[in-house]
Amino acid sequence: MTISTSTTITICDTCKRPDWADRGAQESDGEVLADLIEAAAKGVTGVKTRRHACLMGCGKGCNLAIQAHGKLTYVMGGFDPATDSAADIVEYARLHQQTETGQVPFRSWPQGVKGHFVSRLPVLDGPPE
Repeated sequence: MTISTSTTITICDTCKRPDWADRGAQESDGEVLADLIEAAAKGVTGVKTRRHACLMGCGKGCNLAIQAHGKLTYVMGGFDPATDSAADIVEYARLHQQTETGQVPFRSWPQGVKGHFVSRLPVLDGPPE
């Protein structure tokens, strides 16, 4: 089995957790998490990152999607914008990239992604139109 498709972590860079205003933060929590994920993904083969404004998961601030052509997509949220969260997200993306379908066995999940899954989206059938 040859797996060549890269996995992309799409990170909402506008997410603000409920206490954002109270903390007087200058950057959104999503920007902070995006910076950390980008740093953690640097040099990781087969894993790319991109930012996107608003993934519409505002109730679970710090949202992202793990996606690759021809594989299941996973939407996650509710992360702390922290280094350990970023490292576990990148590790999950690396594992996703190494699978044929995108489904990573539960026993392989990094601890930091457990409890953060919002939805799993099926692969679109057929070639793009």
